[in-house]
Amino acid sequence: LVQDGMKLGLGTGSTAKHFVDLLGSRVQHGLKVLCVPTSEATRAQAAALNIPLTTLDETPRLDLTVDGADEIDPDMNLIKGGGGAHLREKIVACASRRMVVIADASKIVTTLGAFPLPIEVVSFGMEATKLHLAQVLTRHGCNTEIVMRLRPDGRNFVTDSGHWILDCHCNKIANPGKLAADLSQIPGMVAHGLFIGICSGAIIATPEGLRMMGAVT
Repeated sequence: LVQDGMKLGLGTGSTAKHFVDLLGSRVQHGLKVLCVPTSEATRAQAAALNIPLTTLDETPRLDLTVDGADEIDPDMNLIKGGGGAHLREKIVACASRRMVVIADASKIVTTLGAFPLPIEVVSFGMEATKLHLAQVLTRHGCNTEIVMRLRPDGRNFVTDSGHWILDCHCNKIANPGKLAADLSQIPGMVAHGLFIGICSGAIIATPEGLRMMGAVT
């Protein structure tokens, strides 16, 4: 999908990392692209590979973003944020003409929600935000187990933008579009991990080969 002269969004995570590595190899062989990374980790990886980088302030419109996902439903709705970069990932994806996900078959689900839904929050008033969040989840029939994401050393995980993450173990999300809209009304909520109507297509690795979902090309 990547063509010479494109402006690209570079995803974050274990799967997107492979894409960035392969892109770096093509750049070495003469491919001309300009890229916006979705995290500081991806920025460092791309810079080490001599991939030309820019920012959305300098280049606010992109041709294509390639990223991974934690869950993908049949309507191309996603849960993202397992790596804690979903705020920047969503900003970059929405600045792109299209977003394509690369993933393996384990990420395909009938209904979103088995993977914990990440909610990026500001630290101020976090307990009030958490209570409001539980009320919204209850209205949507979701499990209300909400866990603060921690680093391996036991301290709160802090995103590249300086926020905390609450992981919501919803179990099942019956109406992801409506939940996304309701979550967006919570004061203190910076970004939720539901990507609704953002992803245009997905390339899925299965034991039988590649499977295309949605509008990939």
